[in-house]
Amino acid sequence: MRKVEYRRTLATLVGLLLLALVFSACGGSGGGGGQNADAQNSSGGGSSQIAVQGSSTVLPISQAAAEAFNQQNPDVQITVSGGGTGDGFEAFCAGDSDIADASRPIEDDEVQNCQENGIEFVELPVALDALSVVVNPQNNFADNITLEQLRTLWEPSADGQVTQWNQVNPEWPSQQINLYGPGTESGTFDYFTQRVNGEEGESRTDYQASEDDNVLVQGVSGDPNALGYFGFSYFEQNQQRLKALTVDGVAPDAETAQSGEYPLSRPLFIYVSTQALEEKPSLEEFVNFYLENLGQLVEQAQYVPLAPAAEQEARERLENRTTGTAPGDALGAEEKG
Repeated sequence: MRKVEYRRTLATLVGLLLLALVFSACGGSGGGGGQNADAQNSSGGGSSQIAVQGSSTVLPISQAAAEAFNQQNPDVQITVSGGGTGDGFEAFCAGDSDIADASRPIEDDEVQNCQENGIEFVELPVALDALSVVVNPQNNFADNITLEQLRTLWEPSADGQVTQWNQVNPEWPSQQINLYGPGTESGTFDYFTQRVNGEEGESRTDYQASEDDNVLVQGVSGDPNALGYFGFSYFEQNQQRLKALTVDGVAPDAETAQSGEYPLSRPLFIYVSTQALEEKPSLEEFVNFYLENLGQLVEQAQYVPLAPAAEQEARERLENRTTGTAPGDALGAEEKG
């Protein structure tokens, strides 16, 4: 019996030793793999990770580009987030993102911020927008609004004072008007206040604000007394829930945006870090894909395509690494304000 017990004990010890060797080998392999992965990430493995941040207006275009690119390149991780043009430039100039989505051109203080942090960029116009002024479909009296009436409604002195429809147009009823619009970090807010009130950032503050255009859509569509403004794509996607007003008698659509006839037409941009382009081959592949398929992506996102010459200009700017801002006459529409 002792021999049997001895043999069993010996067998058990041998088995435990073998298991220990197996686990040690697996741990060593796993640990080595983890170290290799860490080493790759610290020496360029992040090249398969692309961060896009900024305008909620441009967001649908960049999301469409990321989804289409990932179908062909599933190993590239692309994160696309909104938050507003201002926040997007802040992250971009700090080196925290590779692409900034923007619904307005970069401003001088933002350029300076990028320069101070050693961030060079290529500015690429990607689409045109007919910024839409919308009301609830139950509104049966307002069909057109003028730029002057918009100023009456949105200028700083209107805060707490202009609260009824008939104060904007005496032919409209004496009913409460509830306002919805982008927050102060939004490029749409910057553009609208410059174009309507004559100075960027000048606006009444007593309105429902959000950097998320979908929140504004929900607000206007659920409020019979509402009026709001946001990018054309969000109106197009929600036409059953919203009613767009003509502005100075001109409707927001592709033709009036391309011609510049619509008073609130504007270009949309992406800004690409030249350093990230050099460090991340997948980024250059993605941006090339973005521009090569721009017409389809813009149509999918329900914005207005650039003129062919403007698309070609954007491709050449990327290929030549033309840093700084693009000339306004290459955008395919007159930039007003």
